[in-house]
Amino acid sequence: MSKKITRRAFAASSAAAAAVAGFGFKPALAQAYPARPVTVIVPWGAGGGTDATARIVAALLEKDLGQPFNVVNRTGGSGVVGHSAIATAQPDGYTIGMLTVEISMMHWQGLTELAPKSYTPLALMNEDPPGIQVPSGSPYKTVKELADAIKAAPPGKMKASGTGQGGIWHLALVGWMQAMGLAPNHVAWVPSNGAAPAMQDLAAGGLDLTTCSVPEARAIIEAGKARSLALMSSTRNPAFPDVPTLKEAMGIDYATGAWRGIAGPKGLPADVATKLTASLKKVFESKDFKDFMGNRGFGTVWGDAAQFESFMDKGDAAMGVAMKAAGLSKA
Repeated sequence: MSKKITRRAFAASSAAAAAVAGFGFKPALAQAYPARPVTVIVPWGAGGGTDATARIVAALLEKDLGQPFNVVNRTGGSGVVGHSAIATAQPDGYTIGMLTVEISMMHWQGLTELAPKSYTPLALMNEDPPGIQVPSGSPYKTVKELADAIKAAPPGKMKASGTGQGGIWHLALVGWMQAMGLAPNHVAWVPSNGAAPAMQDLAAGGLDLTTCSVPEARAIIEAGKARSLALMSSTRNPAFPDVPTLKEAMGIDYATGAWRGIAGPKGLPADVATKLTASLKKVFESKDFKDFMGNRGFGTVWGDAAQFESFMDKGDAAMGVAMKAAGLSKA
């Protein structure tokens, strides 16, 4: 049999291919994204707030896009290991991850060269501002009363905690001091291994105040051993509607907080990024997500790709100012 393709056979073959294309079939290489499982990297350990948030987002992305979104915890280096794994992944959409506020802090500390510009931002999903907590026996019933006492006290007399030296809650205190026209270290910072031990110390009378998220302080507050006086936020948290913002209580327009968002490596194809952002918007607006976050007191804040990029850029600059003021920047 001749191996030559006749003109008639070629024409028939071309017509068949056109018919297949007309029915919407595509070659395997051009399958719609995602065509296989996607890895979602979390830079922090299993069981924490970031891990929990990532897992509900991944489960809902899987439901919407029809492929598994598998959460992988890559811990170590104060967040550097996981954030690096996201930034250095193949930019094909099959490895994305959850960025946290530390990406706007680590490079100022000299821990890494990674910064918000190292990623393709997809969506901001969550922000938890710090609350200002005092022990239940504190004489200060409002944040203004506490602020007046801080201003009247000698530098270093009053003590606060909420995290380690240079952590997000320490920088929140630094920013608040600066917003009041005080030295960054006017209130002495007592490093702790996190908000939980700091709240225990507050309840025991070892601290004058803590700056950590209200969800983290919730157990001690509900036990009647502490109360939250204000949020360093532009809006109140619906889960804690009685806690005013600093702007409402003092007229100070200062807001900061820990946040979480989804991003991919730099250079993610535009069509993939657009599809992921659209799906993340559906996730954010879903009842499942709202209920999950609300039940835990986590704040929900939406930002699309451009808004998330702007949000990170502003936060990065603000962190640089705060860390330099506190003597924590090596940049």
